Formats: sequence, structure tokens, C-alpha cells
Amino acid sequence: MDMLWNGWGDPAKAAPLPDSVTGLLRDLLGVTPRSTPALGLEDIRLPAPTVGPAALKALAAAVGGEEHVRTDAESRIRHTRGKSTPDLLRIREGDVADVPQAVVLPAGHDEVLAVLRACAAHGLAVVPFGGGTSVVGGLAPQRSAFVALDLRRMNGLLDLDPVSRTAVLQPGLRAPEAEALLAGHGFTLGHFPQSFEWATIGGFAAARSSGQASAGYGRFDEMVLGLTLATPEGTIETGRAPRSAAGPDLRQLILGSEGAFGVITSVTVRIRPLPETRLYEGWRFGSFEEGVTALRRLAQDGPRPTVLRLSDETETLIGLAQPDAIGAGSAPGDAGCLAITGYEGTAEDTAHRRERAAAVLTDCGGTPAGAEPGERWAHGRYSAPYLRDALLDVGAFAETLETAAFWSRVPGLYTAVRTALTDTLTRAGTPPLVMCHISHVYENGASLYFTVVSAQGEDPVAHWTPAKHAANEAVLAAGGTISHHHGVGTDHRDWYVREAGPLGVSALRAVKRRLDPEGLLNPGVLLPTD
Repeated sequence: MDMLWNGWGDPAKAAPLPDSVTGLLRDLLGVTPRSTPALGLEDIRLPAPTVGPAALKALAAAVGGEEHVRTDAESRIRHTRGKSTPDLLRIREGDVADVPQAVVLPAGHDEVLAVLRACAAHGLAVVPFGGGTSVVGGLAPQRSAFVALDLRRMNGLLDLDPVSRTAVLQPGLRAPEAEALLAGHGFTLGHFPQSFEWATIGGFAAARSSGQASAGYGRFDEMVLGLTLATPEGTIETGRAPRSAAGPDLRQLILGSEGAFGVITSVTVRIRPLPETRLYEGWRFGSFEEGVTALRRLAQDGPRPTVLRLSDETETLIGLAQPDAIGAGSAPGDAGCLAITGYEGTAEDTAHRRERAAAVLTDCGGTPAGAEPGERWAHGRYSAPYLRDALLDVGAFAETLETAAFWSRVPGLYTAVRTALTDTLTRAGTPPLVMCHISHVYENGASLYFTVVSAQGEDPVAHWTPAKHAANEAVLAAGGTISHHHGVGTDHRDWYVREAGPLGVSALRAVKRRLDPEGLLNPGVLLPTD
């Protein structure tokens, strides 16, 4: 099944907002329905692809036949950009300026290499395409003549070593399918980001993804033990052992490279036994500051839950911490901030960690809220993108951004980003609701994930761009990183260049020139074009 072409996920799961929420948006933010009717897929007109017959013939030969090269309008539209709010607003208006000339579907590593050779011979850029879930412009290259390299046919479990607890997965394998294959052998990857239902293994590696259970299982880049990379200049294989002192770790160069250095064609990952028990519960704190202190203590001194999240006062009040409760408001005595803790593992270990963590949370001022908030969060953990689409449908603007910093900088970073977003959007005449939660914790710091809701204004994309830029500036000024897990793409590229520094960027440019001398791989993504 393909994702919605102009929204998120499974069309059967899309649901309109309740009237109560629509009324709240109108009264609180001045949201009014847009007058322009939504376009259907059949309403969008594309120019004929410019790729010539010789190039199409070469691409078909590379992937085993013409049926694996698609130039029809629907296939091209479905591979246009990603799933950020500006991406969706533009596609809903019929803007397909970034449409690929063709969609190519290889079946394995050698076919990927052949596609790259064919594209080099015919001057076509290449954009690797997994689940299409990028929210940072990672699928919008700065080249009009490009093909989307859809990896869906590369969706297998190639090897599983139960002794070493490793698995080799192909890049086009979607996360639910990967979990099902591993579960058949009694294992789990433990990687459950909000994009879980649609994102792919290759995309997780290419963007340094982080899942909602990262406190227990780690980030995806911590799970990766080896990678195979296809480039226009040949193949790179990494990962002969769990750890090595044999020079710099090339895995770290490939992880987060977002298709700019090559196409990831296999990923060797660490796997864990399926947990006997999964338990989620809620805790209340009087303030965000109080909750942050509690999360820091657990992250630094333990015991660390598998899932550990904290919503600020606004997010808790609105109900975004529990998507099924949006607009319901808080019950008496439920003011403050909601934290979610989750425990996975053996029954004995889960009970022990839960008991010890409860003592820490109580000592930090937390009040137990029982299992209901945690179970409700777990039930709705993948529903926020559907909620975003419903907000767009009624004329609201809704977008997210994220960052991370050391613990000592988290309070200042939180204030700086909220202020930048609020001030910029208020000056534009669309005062926003800005919500935040801590979604990932480490011994030395944490991530902050912001959700912004406002009226759309006359030109929603133009209305959002200055606010996004102001938030990016605030992130760097407050000592945060420009992205914790969404990646760089084109949206963060100019700020990533400043974060990495001139010499660091020059080193990365040198790598790209060696692996991709014609600059065909995702041009303009991650690094500016020459």
C-alpha cells in the first residue's frame, strides 16, 4: 500500500477533527477554513518527463525490465518531496515543481550500482527513496532532471545470527515488516519512531533516526553494526566486528549522510530478545522544570526506563501528550506536566526498574498518575501525523521541529525557541500555540521536540518560513544542535554548515567529490551544491 499522496499514512486511518476541537482552534487562534477546494490527484497536471528514450532504456536494463521504471503521473507525484507541512501544503495546491522525471525500482545492490552508472552516463541526479517520510526537505534536490530511486523491492531479511544477536536487513524494508520478520525468530529491533508505520531501515540509517524507546534500546545509529553503500565510484563495506580500533569508523560517515554520499543497500543491526513484558504509565509534575530534573536524574543515575518522555504545561493542557485526548482538557488536579514512563524486558527486571524509578520520580516531586495515561500514549503513539493532516484540513497550520542540547543548556534552549516562534508568528498576525516535550534522554543531555499550531494566514508556507528560520537561529545561539533526529535535508542545511564549521564542511565536500564526482546524489541535500 502507498501512503496518501497529499497527507500522511493509511487513508483508512485519517479522521476529521471533532467539532469541539475545531471550535477551540477558532476561538483560541482565529483558525478559519480555507476557501480553496482541495485538489484531487487527477486534477494535477504534469509536464511530460524530459528523460530521453536512451536513458529510459538504460535504466530499464539496469533494473531488469521496463516494468521497474515508472514515468506515469501518479508514480511521479507520489515521489514528490516528503511529508513536512510545507511539502503537503504545496502538493495540495498542485505545486509539483520538484517532481522526479522517473521512478526506478532496483531489486538489489548490483542493480543500484547499475542505475548509478546509467544516471551518470545520462546526466541524471538520483534521490534515494524509502518511505518518503522526510520532514526536512530531504527528497527535494536542487536539480530538475532527477530520478527517484525507490528501494521498496529491496525489503528482505538477508541474515540473522542468533548467537551474535545481529541481523542484516535491506534498506527498503518498512519498520513493521522488519519487526514481524525479527519476531518470527524471537527478536526485536526496538526502534519505534513516530514514523514507524511507514519509514524504512535505510531511511533510519540515512537520517540517524531515534525511536520512542531510545532510553532503553538506543538510537538507530547505536544499533547499526555494519553498512553497505553503493556509490557512482563503487562499493563501501563496513562493520567486521562490534567495535574496532582500525582507523576512523566509516559507519559514522555513512550514517546521517542522507543519500548525498551513496545509496545504503544493506544494514547490519543489533537485535534484542522480544520483551516478556511491556508496561507504560504516567506521572505528574508541578512544572516542566521539576520534570526535567527528574528525567535528568534517571538518565544520569538510573534506573533508566525504556521509554521516558515529558510534556510541558501547554502540551499537557491541550492533551497532545495523549493524542486520543486532544481538546478534552485536564481533569481537576491534573495541572502541570505529564511524564510517560515505559518498561520493557523480563517481568522481574521490569518490576525492579519500575520500583526503583518510582522512588526517584517521587523524590523529585512526581505524583503517580497510574497506567491509563501511559497506555493511552502507547495506543496513540503513531497518530500525531494524522492529527496534523486533520488540522490542515480545517485551516490550521501545524508543524514540528526538534533539537538537543546538554542538560545545562536545555532550559535556555527551551525558552529561546519558544520565544522565537511566538514572536515571529505573532508579528505575522497569526499568534501560535507552542508546545514542547522531551522525547529522548541521555546521561549528558536531552532532546526538545516542539509542536506549533496557528492559523494558516494568506500564504501558509511564506508565513512559516521566517518562523522556522528564527527558530533555527535560536537553536544555534542557545547551544543546541540543528537536528536531533529529523536530519538536515535542505531545510537545515545552511545552519548545519555553520554548526559543522568551514573546515568540517570542506572535509565532507572532499568525501562527496571522491564518491560522487559528478554531484548526482541528492544534490543540495546535506551540503550546498558547488
